[in-house]
Amino acid sequence: MLSERNGGGAPRAPRHPQIKAQAFLANLPMFSEMQSAELDRIAAGTHITYAQKGETICHRGDPCTGFHAVVYGQVKLAFTSPQGDEKVLEIIGPGQSFGEALMFIEQPYIVFAQALADTMLLHVSKHVVFAELDRDHGFARRMLSGLSRRLHGFVRDVEAYTLRSGSERVIGYLLANVRNGAAEPQPKVELSAGKSVIASRLNMTPEHFSRILHDLSAAGLIAVEGRSVRVLDLERLRGGA
Repeated sequence: MLSERNGGGAPRAPRHPQIKAQAFLANLPMFSEMQSAELDRIAAGTHITYAQKGETICHRGDPCTGFHAVVYGQVKLAFTSPQGDEKVLEIIGPGQSFGEALMFIEQPYIVFAQALADTMLLHVSKHVVFAELDRDHGFARRMLSGLSRRLHGFVRDVEAYTLRSGSERVIGYLLANVRNGAAEPQPKVELSAGKSVIASRLNMTPEHFSRILHDLSAAGLIAVEGRSVRVLDLERLRGGA
């Protein structure tokens, strides 16, 4: 069984029954091909972390002692400019992780991580990761694959910010987050992160984001229902991306 800690790293009384981490680790892509004994070794250097909505998980400048994987909830990675403006770099959801790159170069966090909802994470110590990398070259390839996908995603983001219009960015976000793919006649996108956070992620102001949603609604492409967006015409929306 694993110990529980809060987002800042200080121990606190468990709020949930203790959970066997191996089951969660086995569902992460980088650990999916591991045998039980290997998962046991990783779990030995893993602890469960709970963060309440709005709680900071790590601050900029904190040492990176491993990486986090989100079991449920949402985490934003962001930094604050000298002028006090916040820029959201990434929104991390279940099954995703953060901190691997800094762990490898043994540098402190260059962003802060904050829970956007009540969140459960696994923190995997860099010591057990490094030991397993030495033992299993296949594990090294899977971790490199994950880091490469994230780098590719950042390159796509830079392309979107510089070459695509605001409307194209919003449409792209909606299409990428359609619930259940296109299985429903009018699928929904949940804006659970909040419009201001999503706007920052898309490199625009909240007002610009809301205006684009209004324009898409007026065109009959979507319907905004509180924190949900119902896609009324998926094919036409795809045509506007």
